[in-house]
Amino acid sequence: MTPTLVRQHLPHPGAVPRVDLRARARDWSEIQERMLVPLFEAVYERLDVGPATRLLGLGCGSGLALLMAVSRGATVTGVDTCADRLALARERLLPDEREARTRTDTRLVDGPPADAARADAPPYTVLTAFEPIGCLAGDAEGLGELLAGATPLAGRGAAVVLAGWGPPERCTTASVLRVAAKSAEPLRAAGTWRPAHRDDLERVARRAGLTPDGSGRVACPFGYADVDSAVRGLRSTGLLNPAISATDQEQVDKELAEALHPYQRQDGTVWMPNVFRYLIARTP
Repeated sequence: MTPTLVRQHLPHPGAVPRVDLRARARDWSEIQERMLVPLFEAVYERLDVGPATRLLGLGCGSGLALLMAVSRGATVTGVDTCADRLALARERLLPDEREARTRTDTRLVDGPPADAARADAPPYTVLTAFEPIGCLAGDAEGLGELLAGATPLAGRGAAVVLAGWGPPERCTTASVLRVAAKSAEPLRAAGTWRPAHRDDLERVARRAGLTPDGSGRVACPFGYADVDSAVRGLRSTGLLNPAISATDQEQVDKELAEALHPYQRQDGTVWMPNVFRYLIARTP
């Protein structure tokens, strides 16, 4: 997904926003990624992630969720296709790559899930896809492609965790993104904004041949030091890429800042309550 809160889908081939991808990856790592920590914690607690866990993180980004799993004793592998985010994940997880691999067998793979296969390793017991779907048209299809490459690497009955945005009325950020993304609507293509649907995750799981085995909702408020930090954090998700492609980043940043105004407190901070869903499914 270039890895983002959801997979990046550009409105038409070759429409690449003119952005500093390295700076965007740093904004994701330093500002935005931590907003989903309550989701990571809830899932790891429910699955009792620990020393017996072999976890494959799909779209691992800059590695915060993997780091939290390692702190619980899990052996982790992360896969992603965004080199800039993976570089930040290596800084977190493999400061001395040779020593870290010897100690924890932590691996980071630049490529699709199939590249994480190792003939000498036991199957994974947990797969996680923490980037929430349900905010851009076509994001469920992108997740399905990831699962198709990843599930053959998991053992029988392994847990597969999918995440999604909660109901629009429970996600303040969704309404803000909706306002800022209006300029992309005339394109009517994959990557334009759409409201989350109640059964998004279940549909993806069933299409991937997985059996749903429980779900939950987690409050993940988005809090920022100021409007500028909020704009940078939300832009780093990639959710605004279609709008940036249709207009330009300056225009989208302006619209986003205006949409954030109702959620700015007297001290200048920005606070937006959100609820995210997760689904635990099982491999056959």
